[in-house]
Amino acid sequence: MRTAGLDDTIVAVSTPIGEGGIGIVRLSGPESLAIADKIFIAADGGTPSRYTAYTTHYGHVVARGQKQATSHKSQATKIIDEVLLTVMRAPRSYTKEDIVEINCHGGLQAVKKVLELVMKHGARSAEPGEFTKRAFLNGRIDLAQAEAVLDVIRAKTEGSLKVAMQQLDGELSKTVNGIREDIINIASEIEASIDFVDEDIETANTETLAARAGRVIAALKALIGTYCGGAVLREGVLAIICGKPNVGKSSLMNELLKRDRVIVSPIPGTTRDAVEEMISLKGIPIRLVDTAGIIGTKDLLEKEGIARSKKYLGMADIAILVLDHSTGIDEADKAIMGLIRDTPKVVAVNKCDLAGTLGSPKLKKLFKGAEVVEVSVAKKKNIELLEKAISRLVWSGAFTQGEAAIVSNARHKESLDKALANMLSVKKALKEKAPPELVAVDLKEAVFNVGLLIGKSVSEDVLDRIFEKFCVGK
Repeated sequence: MRTAGLDDTIVAVSTPIGEGGIGIVRLSGPESLAIADKIFIAADGGTPSRYTAYTTHYGHVVARGQKQATSHKSQATKIIDEVLLTVMRAPRSYTKEDIVEINCHGGLQAVKKVLELVMKHGARSAEPGEFTKRAFLNGRIDLAQAEAVLDVIRAKTEGSLKVAMQQLDGELSKTVNGIREDIINIASEIEASIDFVDEDIETANTETLAARAGRVIAALKALIGTYCGGAVLREGVLAIICGKPNVGKSSLMNELLKRDRVIVSPIPGTTRDAVEEMISLKGIPIRLVDTAGIIGTKDLLEKEGIARSKKYLGMADIAILVLDHSTGIDEADKAIMGLIRDTPKVVAVNKCDLAGTLGSPKLKKLFKGAEVVEVSVAKKKNIELLEKAISRLVWSGAFTQGEAAIVSNARHKESLDKALANMLSVKKALKEKAPPELVAVDLKEAVFNVGLLIGKSVSEDVLDRIFEKFCVGK
């Protein structure tokens, strides 16, 4: 994405395309109010360029100079739509530019005609994410906050929304800025020792600077340590329900989804393809996949379903292994257990209401480290216990959800990892009393890498990759 510059006035539809109650056409830039003056006739007789900020006005969007025949008279303007127009003035707006939002009727044609009219009067179509990019370039938000805007839009659960809102509010940026300032302060001491080596200027000794570098390292490690849980909330977890045919995989998926999504039948092999759905489990976004039962078969469709099941198992973050209490463990179960040997798992022993041989004590010895839950999907027994076990498996070793600064973005973690490597090198060099010029190089790189996270040092190519993921109207 290469934008033409901040001197342009941009426009986009900020609501989903299609039928709806309202469609919003948003303008941002120096000519927003002037364009609005040309196309809006207010019921109160006013003009947008004279309205005060944060006011909304009723009227019509019109194409001036085009005649519209009526049963009574010929008008000098053609009415496009009946609208509400809102004015937001720079610098107190989303982009820190003049913004006009036109609330049209939500039909496809009404929104399209208003958009075309605005562009006819000089606005250009916004690039994906350009409104948010302008907010960043104009200094209203930093880059981490800009990325959080997209995370808020895409949040699938309460937990992922909470993390995104914390980042949008600047909690992560505040922590990162503090770390960056600490590194800059250490760098200034090193630079002073280089520039004024022959002058009587007091600077901190290497032991003190090494201790300060150690505190920065601890802060970086603590922040990086939140990534595992943060990524879980942001990206979700791929959880595969696996087992041999007719153990109750599809029934369990329907129960976890709280609706009948998958066809359930006593006939083995009913599920011939992987079925994927997103659920929120204890605040965690989970991509739940019901797979075909894995057995030997000559049926071509079953073979393809089994191949896909094995592919999903290779990608799984966690596995939910379903066993049949009434039949015990056979060779088919053992084959599947081999496929998920190294995958974190929860074992669901289904049909525990029937007579059988699979007891929890025996299975806990077999599946060391994995939680075993006896359930009866048919009787809806212990489903909540299974959900809690899955939740504990996901959060094992992760952060406490109440933490303020949380890293959930892979780009952020990469920048912090690089900065940590720089600071470890700084601390080692200080302890070994290396030449200050060498220490200064690592400190400069650490400042740069931390700055990448919040946009203090970022290339146009990186910005393009970030904002091209946004929708056009944001």
